Amino acid sequence: MKQSVCLYFRLHQPFRLRAYVPGQVGVDHDYFDDVANEAAINDLADMCYLPANSIILSNITKTKERFKVNYSISGSLLDLLFKYRRDVVDSFRKLVSTGCVEILAETYYNSLSFLNSKNEFSNQVVKHSEFIKKVFDFEPRVVKNTELIYRNDLAQLIYSLGYNGILCEGAGQILQQRTPNKIYAGPNSGDLSLLLRNSRLSDDIAFRFDDKSWSEYPLTAEKFARWIHSHPLTEHVINLLIDYETFGIHKKIDTGIFEFLDALPGAILKSEKFQFSTASDAIEQYYPADLYDVPVATSWEDKLGASYVWSENAKQTSTLKKIYSLEKQIQNSSNDQLISTWSKLQDADYFLYMRDKVAQRNASTVGDAYERYKNILTDLEISLIRDLVKKNKLDFIPLTHNVY
Repeated sequence: MKQSVCLYFRLHQPFRLRAYVPGQVGVDHDYFDDVANEAAINDLADMCYLPANSIILSNITKTKERFKVNYSISGSLLDLLFKYRRDVVDSFRKLVSTGCVEILAETYYNSLSFLNSKNEFSNQVVKHSEFIKKVFDFEPRVVKNTELIYRNDLAQLIYSLGYNGILCEGAGQILQQRTPNKIYAGPNSGDLSLLLRNSRLSDDIAFRFDDKSWSEYPLTAEKFARWIHSHPLTEHVINLLIDYETFGIHKKIDTGIFEFLDALPGAILKSEKFQFSTASDAIEQYYPADLYDVPVATSWEDKLGASYVWSENAKQTSTLKKIYSLEKQIQNSSNDQLISTWSKLQDADYFLYMRDKVAQRNASTVGDAYERYKNILTDLEISLIRDLVKKNKLDFIPLTHNVY
C-alpha cells in the first residue's frame, strides 16, 4: 500500500470594516468597506489565486491526474469572489471538475461558533456544505473547523451531522511522541476519521521557505520531497495544510515560491511508494490506527486551554461574549439583513486584530480595531431592538445596549 501526501490549501478573507466612529452609531448602518474589499480581492486574484490555480491544473494534467489536492474555501470568500471576481470561481470550478480536487466543509463565516454556540456552528457548516454543492456540484464529506479548533465533542458533533472526517492539528502534547502521520479516531465519535496536520512540514513551506537564516534555506522541491520520502512505511498519511496566500502574497513571486509549487508534485511522485490523495481517499484507504483524545480544546497553535490568540485579552473576550449574546434575538427577528450582518461579524479575524501581540507592534491599529468593532456591535444591537419592537417581538427597551 502506498503512502499518501494530502495537500490542503486554506482560503479565507473577511469583509473589511469601515472606519466606524461613535457618531455613526444609531444613524449609519453600513459597516463594510466595499472599496477595500474589491481592492483586496483583486490583488489576491491576480497575485495568488489565478496563478496558483493554473499551476495546480497544469500539474494535474502533467501527472495524468496523480496529483490531487484539497481546498478549504470559506463562504465569506466565495461571496466576495462572486461579487468581484467570478473568473476565480470559474477557475476553481475547472479544478474541481477534474475529479482530483476535494472541497472541505467549514464554518461559512470562518467563525468561532463551536466554542460559543454549537447550534450556530452546525447551521454554518450545513450552510457552507449546501453552498459548495450548489457552486461546485461537490458534496463535502470532511470538515475543517476555524483555526483547526478541535475537541472530542466536536468529533461527536461532526459525526452526528453525517460527515466522515475532520482535519485538526497534530498537537504534540496530545500525541506524546506519536506520529501525526496516521489516521486517528476520537472517543465516542463513531466511524469519524481524524486527519492530523503535520505542523513542522506545513510550516517549512508556509513560514520558513524564504527565511535566509534558516539552516535549510533554500528549500527546493527536491529537498522537501526527500524529507517526505524519508518517512517509514508505518506512517500512512502526511497532511500538509498551508494558507493559499503563501503563494504570491506572504511569499512574493521573486522568492521562487511558484516554481517550488510547480516542481513539488513531480518531485514527490518520483518515489513509487508515494501518492497524492484527497482527504476522502485517505479515509477510505487507511483505517484509524490509534485514539486521539482531546478533552480540552486545542487549535493550530498546538496549545491547550481557554486562552487563544482570539481571546487573550478583555477586548477580545467582551466582544466575543457580546456578538454571541445576540444570537437568540437575532434569529427571533427573522430579519435577513440583520442575520446576515450578525453572521459576518462572527469572523475570527476581527478578534485576531485585537490581539495583544499585534498591539505591541502597532497600538493604534489594535485600538482602532476594537473601537470600530465595538461601535458596530452597538449599532447592530440598536437596530435589532428597533426591529423587534416594530414587530412587537420585544415589549421593552433595555437601558443599556452593550457591555463595554
